[in-house]
Amino acid sequence: MKTLHLRNTMSRRLERFRPRAKGEVKIFTCGPSIYDRPHIGNYRTYIYEDILERYLQYLGYRTKRVINFTDVEDKSIARIQKLGKNLAEVTEPNAAIFRQEAAKLNIRLPACIPRSSTCIEPAVELIKVLLKKGYAYRHGRDIFYDPLKFKGFGKLYRLDMSRWPARKRRFAKDTYPGRRWNLGDFILWHGCRPEWGGGVCWETELGKGRPAWNVQDPAVIAAHLGYQVDISCGGIDNIYRHHDYNIAVIEGVSGQEFARYWLHGQHVLLDGRKMSKSKGNILYPDDLTAKGLSYNHIRFHLLRTHYRRKINLTDRKLSASRELLDAIQIMARGIIEPRLVLQNDTAHCAGLIAVLGRDFELAMNNDLDTNRAVKGLGDNLAKLAAFEERQGLKGEQAAVAAEVLAGIDSVLQVLNLWEEPGDKRLPVIISENRPDQIPIRMDRTVFQA
Repeated sequence: MKTLHLRNTMSRRLERFRPRAKGEVKIFTCGPSIYDRPHIGNYRTYIYEDILERYLQYLGYRTKRVINFTDVEDKSIARIQKLGKNLAEVTEPNAAIFRQEAAKLNIRLPACIPRSSTCIEPAVELIKVLLKKGYAYRHGRDIFYDPLKFKGFGKLYRLDMSRWPARKRRFAKDTYPGRRWNLGDFILWHGCRPEWGGGVCWETELGKGRPAWNVQDPAVIAAHLGYQVDISCGGIDNIYRHHDYNIAVIEGVSGQEFARYWLHGQHVLLDGRKMSKSKGNILYPDDLTAKGLSYNHIRFHLLRTHYRRKINLTDRKLSASRELLDAIQIMARGIIEPRLVLQNDTAHCAGLIAVLGRDFELAMNNDLDTNRAVKGLGDNLAKLAAFEERQGLKGEQAAVAAEVLAGIDSVLQVLNLWEEPGDKRLPVIISENRPDQIPIRMDRTVFQA
């Protein structure tokens, strides 16, 4: 098995990836808050997480991934009150849009995506343990977590605890705007308020109320993955408060390290400014398709830049990505269609094909460096296309090249090797070991991909 290295946010270092169980990887990726529909900045995060899982499978790992829907929170309740609707009426359409757009962007989602509202009892059980251990306490109808009780609080962010105020402070909202730290106790349980309306409170052992956002992800994780995962992912904003809150809750309950590796993706900028719903400067996928881009182009543009680097969306850069992907697809399709060739430089051809896979793996093993992977793919395809133009490719050479390209695209999901993927005229072979990868269609040579 090839060696993958990931830059761990916890250590701030590039580390060799070693899962807890041999050959198996547990992954938790923060899902969307479905009070509103996801935007391009959100999808950038889900694309890098999709590539992470696909590349782990490319390397031969079995993966178990959980992504969640946050449906019960301050923002969804505000939307319920504003629109005069119930929880399902506000959130279900956005969940449906997410599934549809994720499919168009070739983001593979787990079959079951748990909602916060389906994990009330797991959240209650976590809070009960935290109360018993002294990490949490009641204040009126609410329950708060005291970070000073948890040794190492803020370790992911590397929070300077010397700044912690002496006076007791409580922060009772699910989320707060901006990249700031709330130096005080954070809420775990909201006691029910009559002004919320119906459908957002539950009768529990803790009383009538709802779990706060800070305990919802831990509840989903505990219910579906246990108390330990190999990789926890999200956007860069999660480093501020949210992921350290998750650590404090889960490790406060279990006493064990929650995640071995932490990955965080950077922002998408629009004209140099962070894209966010609060700023009102957001783009959705259909805003870009209206400009003539396909979903394939959108995915390619969002993965071209390494996930830890910011992307500034401009028409010029989007156009450049579209042209580059179109050129790469044309070269790839030309290479996998063999010509009748009696003789060519077999050794040189084999070397060019081998470099395709080698350079892709070298880039991806370096913290999923998709920028370098795409550049290497374009450069190496150009060399192989030039060879094919001069000498042609034999059937078996084209078949090997197609196998390598199919493996690469089982991760990137952008090559679109056949202009009409629904064409049933040619045989389809899909590897049992990689059932997700692109079917190989060859008019002469059929092989196991």
